[in-house]
Amino acid sequence: MSMPGGATEVKDADENVQALIEKLKGDAEEKCGKEFSEFKAVSYRTQVVAGINYFVKVAVGNDNYIHIRVFCALPHENEAPELVSVLDNKTKEDPLEYF
Repeated sequence: MSMPGGATEVKDADENVQALIEKLKGDAEEKCGKEFSEFKAVSYRTQVVAGINYFVKVAVGNDNYIHIRVFCALPHENEAPELVSVLDNKTKEDPLEYF
């Protein structure tokens, strides 16, 4: 159980998380300065703030991973998801933590 404002436990990614991150592949490539041969959500955790932060471990090809933080505003704000931060050069074993 997570504490209020804290991030949830890590969960396996599902099709909803994959659909969310697919919209942000170009932004992630730009922030990392490279193109990814793959962009598959592996696992994620969330944090409720004035919207929801998604922390997602993403397989990007050749056994490489990145961690991305995506902010989704509250529905009534009608804003697109925003790629907030990217941690590059991650491995499959690196823990998915708040950043």
